[in-house]
Amino acid sequence: MLKAFSKYGNASKDVAKERLKLILIHDRTNIPPQFLNMVKGDLIKVISDYAEIDEDGIEITINTGEGRGRNSNISSLVASIPIKKVKNMGR
Repeated sequence: MLKAFSKYGNASKDVAKERLKLILIHDRTNIPPQFLNMVKGDLIKVISDYAEIDEDGIEITINTGEGRGRNSNISSLVASIPIKKVKNMGR
């Protein structure tokens, strides 16, 4: 996950490292960079029907790991979506 820039410590080094990881993951999974932006937009639309969310706090990443058998390289979409308040659904 990306961390905010800071003038203290090695924060810019850590941010650069995280960005490089994301670039490598995208290259390995053949997923275009626009994919995450489209997914983020769709998630915002759907979840906004049910909850008030902090759109600026949304983080979406693709992680790769090792599976078993034919699924030896598995990618997973990980979304962190801060929910401010759940909407009243009229129960």
